[in-house]
Amino acid sequence: MTQSLLYVTQEEFNLFHSIDRRLYTILVVNLWREPLESMKIIAFWIWLERCGFNNAVTKMLSLPYILVNELADEAVTCLNCSIAGGGHVPSSSSSSSPDSHDIPLIQSLLEKEIDLQFFHRNQVSAAQGIAKIVKEVCLRGMKDIMDIAIERNQMTAAAPPSVVQGGEAVPADDRTMFVTFSKGYPVCEWEVREFFGRGFGECIESLYMQEVEGNEQSLFARIVFQSASTIEKILNGKGKAKFTINSKHVWARKFVPKRPKPLSSSSSSSSSSSSSSSPYEMPALPHFPFSVS
Repeated sequence: MTQSLLYVTQEEFNLFHSIDRRLYTILVVNLWREPLESMKIIAFWIWLERCGFNNAVTKMLSLPYILVNELADEAVTCLNCSIAGGGHVPSSSSSSSPDSHDIPLIQSLLEKEIDLQFFHRNQVSAAQGIAKIVKEVCLRGMKDIMDIAIERNQMTAAAPPSVVQGGEAVPADDRTMFVTFSKGYPVCEWEVREFFGRGFGECIESLYMQEVEGNEQSLFARIVFQSASTIEKILNGKGKAKFTINSKHVWARKFVPKRPKPLSSSSSSSSSSSSSSSPYEMPALPHFPFSVS
């Protein structure tokens, strides 16, 4: 009798984890991130919430997709530090300085002091806790979404690749860099333009700062350069680079759009209509044969 009272149906389980399922859908459907890695990312956020960093997932759902994707990348950095035990971990003596802020967006989201040292110190409990959540929560509550995302990805991979003709203009996305700022160290658009102009001349074609209200601080920006070679010079062969603009730290990386290739004429028309929207807007979730609630 007691056992029957404790039984939770799949529908009830999905409903309880509806917020987590929605974020997972954004990662694997809208952003086309790898499904299994994305489960670990969701487990990472749930584990942080259980450690006292409240409402992390809910906060992420209110953010534009481009920022959700960057937060997911920072989560992977933390996972590599805690689960694999790898990655660069700043010394404890410098952990309170901006130089050690390798996860600036996570710090801003959680609004608490946290850095890679935290995951290094809690490596065992983090690895065990995240693995447990993947098994007990993610695999049960998100497998239907994962299966459809994997099938969709396989269909796309089977499509013939597009051919780039010689002499064709380089798309803006291939000339774009994504930069993030530390909360509490606001950087203005003119400072960004002056910094890169001083180092690389008149190189910026357009610059899009995060739109904020009132006295709020922009946490990221997207820079389109006139030439893709400028990004290569800035990053100097690295995946991510750190700079100081007027004593404020800025992280830069190449912008990697997560855009699906249309599989049919109907999806193509839908894709073209949404591509005209701002990269910071949050488009509606596409229809899939499962419920995120």
